[in-house]
Amino acid sequence: MTNDEMTEAQPWWKHGFVWMILGGPAAVIVAGIATLIIAVRTPDPVIEADYYRRGMEINKTLAAKDKANLPALQGRNHAATPVAQP
Repeated sequence: MTNDEMTEAQPWWKHGFVWMILGGPAAVIVAGIATLIIAVRTPDPVIEADYYRRGMEINKTLAAKDKANLPALQGRNHAATPVAQP
């Protein structure tokens, strides 16, 4: 290349670094729009008004199941304990 060719200005879109610099923010804008579309189309479910009562009922049901297994658990634990010497 001669000096005249090197000093000749090129349009901005022909420089690779410009596209590299503009590519990052452009990708962020596209990702933000995609996130906004997903958020608008699929809203979060609303929590039930009686969520606490339902949770307490589930805990009572689980506790009742544990009490049903209690004799088996006691038998298993008793079999594993050593016999006391008089």
